[in-house]
Amino acid sequence: MPKELERDLGLYAVLAISVGAMVGSGIFILPALAVDIAGPAVILAYVVAGVLVLPAALSKSEMATAMPEAGGTYLFIERGMGPLLGTVAGIGTWFALSFKGALALVGGVPYLLLLFDVPPSVTTPVALALATLLVVVNLLGAKQTGRLQVGIVVVMLAALVWFVLGGVPALRGSNYTPFLRGGIGGLLEATGLVFVSYAGVTKVASVAEEVSDPDRNIPIGILGSLAFTTVLYALIVTVMLGVADPASIADSATPVAVAAEATLGTAGVAAVVLAAILALVSTANAGILSSSRYPFAMARDDLVPDLMASISDRFGTPSNSITLTGVVLLLLIAFVPLLEIAKLASAFQILVFVLINLAVVAFREGSAAYEPSFTAPLYPWIQIFGVVSGVVLLTQMGTVPLVGAVVLIAAGIGWFGVYGRDRVDREGAAVDAVRRQVGRNAVDRTRETIDESKRDYRVLVALDHEVTKAEERAFVRVAADVARANDGEVVVARFEQVPDQVSLTYASETESPADVQFEAQTSELDAEFEVPVSSGTIVCHDVRHAVVNYADHEDADVLLMEEAAPASGLRGLLFGSDVEWVLRHAPCDVALLNAGANGLGEFEVVGVLSDEGPYDPTKIAVADALAAAAGGSITLAYAGRPDASDIEEKTLEDYHAAVAALCSVPVESCVPFGTASGAGSARGLETADLIVVSASERTNDAIAAYLTGTDRPVLVVHEQESELRGRIARTVQRRLF
Repeated sequence: MPKELERDLGLYAVLAISVGAMVGSGIFILPALAVDIAGPAVILAYVVAGVLVLPAALSKSEMATAMPEAGGTYLFIERGMGPLLGTVAGIGTWFALSFKGALALVGGVPYLLLLFDVPPSVTTPVALALATLLVVVNLLGAKQTGRLQVGIVVVMLAALVWFVLGGVPALRGSNYTPFLRGGIGGLLEATGLVFVSYAGVTKVASVAEEVSDPDRNIPIGILGSLAFTTVLYALIVTVMLGVADPASIADSATPVAVAAEATLGTAGVAAVVLAAILALVSTANAGILSSSRYPFAMARDDLVPDLMASISDRFGTPSNSITLTGVVLLLLIAFVPLLEIAKLASAFQILVFVLINLAVVAFREGSAAYEPSFTAPLYPWIQIFGVVSGVVLLTQMGTVPLVGAVVLIAAGIGWFGVYGRDRVDREGAAVDAVRRQVGRNAVDRTRETIDESKRDYRVLVALDHEVTKAEERAFVRVAADVARANDGEVVVARFEQVPDQVSLTYASETESPADVQFEAQTSELDAEFEVPVSSGTIVCHDVRHAVVNYADHEDADVLLMEEAAPASGLRGLLFGSDVEWVLRHAPCDVALLNAGANGLGEFEVVGVLSDEGPYDPTKIAVADALAAAAGGSITLAYAGRPDASDIEEKTLEDYHAAVAALCSVPVESCVPFGTASGAGSARGLETADLIVVSASERTNDAIAAYLTGTDRPVLVVHEQESELRGRIARTVQRRLF
């Protein structure tokens, strides 16, 4: 049994971790860059960014109460979107937090230089020393980390509140005009830039397993810290621009200190410098605390080596994961220019927020166990807003961050392909949500197909010119059952092909004994099946074109033909069989009948066989009509699929139940799946008197093997709408289902 992390982080620690993860470079460094882009509208940019991050905050609060485990973003996306995207999110967010932590430490040094007369060369050594200290603190335990975070945040906020209160009397209204200096484009660009200031709002979810009373403390901590920080950012930037020349702010590496010097003097500068250093250190501390839990959680899911999941017996912390994170942090500080990397990580952070919103939709729409004690309001509109706004912000980040994010995504996909793919067999809630939606769409189309009322419904039976009464009877019987269910009629056409040099007029005027026999036996069948049956002989030079043209002429709804063996040799390779050509060009649905070695008996059980996808509506409608005519039943079965997971089995049971509710006869569902290997049988079809399959599924290895090995009659149904949807669309639908 794996060790559990101690739940010793209370509400104040949660608020401190969340606020501390946000108040850092976002307010002490970024305003100088944002003012240069948007002017005074940077105030509005911070507010808009806070609003845009709200959907992710709500979504993550909901998921954190349903899954209060270590891992946060990785855990939610892995469970919601699957292990592939979970790996991408876990590795990417781990690196992004490490980048931000390193940037925060290095970014705090310019403020430190305002107090001490030290050369710039000490920047890296000091940052390395601070990073080492924070790694050691995190190794000692989450309780010590939470207490340190509370202390840091209290001192930092006291200094910032003094800065705001002391600067309000000195505000100059002229500094805010013109407000939208960069226009709407500048506002959006600045919003995209400062968006990363709020990235830390959800980081507390990564230590959810160590939070006491998570159902209460996590939502309050995340949403409370977001609201507080948004107001704080707006006030600080308002004061900053109101007391100092915006140009001096834009040109400074320490913009808050410049504003403090203008209103609070030396004491104010000292307080702001102290707040900046504490804020940036707390950002790095929160980054180490949360980012180190990503390898830990991924190791427990077999996506990274088990070594990362070990917990220290002495301190109760994931020591190996923290140590690895610390090493990465130190290497970044020592060797990598962090500003551009932080921008790249920020772009990926926006992508992660998009995935967080999608993960909530996946959990709610899927059938995985998901019982949050807090639910995000305005579902799904708040999530849709979060996804759309995230994509819009990404367009404002520039080419380099987008390319970097793509590289990071590719790295995550590559790692999963090399290490994780063979170690996990889970699927995310999104897969099941998509599967259910595909099933609902298929059920809706099936309902429309079965309930659709058509005038002058016709089933056209296309026969070879040499057909016996027994052969014709089998085809007319199937056609009559389908037509009767739609209050329609049957048209039987016998196609006689003559050489090209023979005139069609001459050939059609010559009545042969076969023509007389065909008309006589068709008249007898008309009386037998109590469905209007008309017949005729079509003389042609090319049967396949004649069949398609006659189906169009008769406005047929279904074309019933004999299933023929595929064309072989060069002609088959280049042109395919005549039957395949008819399937592609027919103006209506097509059914191909193979009466089997023993002919057609009573259809007491009609088996509907499919591969990965949902059942074609026409296939279900035809099976229902045939079973209803015989007073029989339907059996729904899959072939060639492995045993289903519990989630997949439940989804398919619900789908089969929805299909069964549309049919007029009893329906048996064969879930869990059987397998069809070689010439074996698909589970559940042992008693079927007729097997109905889709034309597009005949190339499935399991179905092809089954059809080759059975002596039962087979009806192959080709839905015209499926031809219009295209091969790629059908393949994607089957794979998603």
